Amino acid sequence: MRDEAVDQTLAFLHANLRGHIRFDGERVPIKVIVAPDGRIVAPVMEAMLRSVEVVLELPDDGDDGLQLMVTLERLDPEGEQAGLCDRWRAYHGDPDDVRWALMQVDASRFREWFVDGEALAQPNPLAKEESALLRRLNAQPRDFLKAFCTACKVDCREPLAVGVDACGIDIRRAHDTARLPFPLRFEQPEQVRSFIDGTSSPFTPGMA
Repeated sequence: MRDEAVDQTLAFLHANLRGHIRFDGERVPIKVIVAPDGRIVAPVMEAMLRSVEVVLELPDDGDDGLQLMVTLERLDPEGEQAGLCDRWRAYHGDPDDVRWALMQVDASRFREWFVDGEALAQPNPLAKEESALLRRLNAQPRDFLKAFCTACKVDCREPLAVGVDACGIDIRRAHDTARLPFPLRFEQPEQVRSFIDGTSSPFTPGMA
């Protein structure tokens, strides 16, 4: 049986990729993505990389927000993991900062739940097939994505899928990103393809 606290925390994280980061008495806006291995990626300031205590607040520090205590590791934008920087750009455009970090979650607080980082370090089970699924989702005229946006009450005339994982699809809009949650958890690419074809879910694009 899956852990509700972990599932709810991860779902909120994936749906809220903009917020603030606190370090050394500073609090500045930040945009993040979730890497295929479950870690968080973002362009950062040098001071953040040197800070010992860093907290992500997504989307803010209100009672309903998510707080993540994270450890930052420098990410080489031209090294073996450079693709993660390109992935961030696909979500958010060109970054303001030139340094990059991989963030390992140490612990989290969301609503009444406190979850340790190890429980949240869940790789995307669709990672190997993600590129193929994105091509399928973005094939013109993108009727499925448009209908799915309508079903999820997400305002977007020309959605572009930039990420897909077991819990949903990330789309790029004109000025930000949005989350389209799946009605069920899809661990296999075949489940997503069946969902797109309208054969595995009560959601049918033509009826949205």
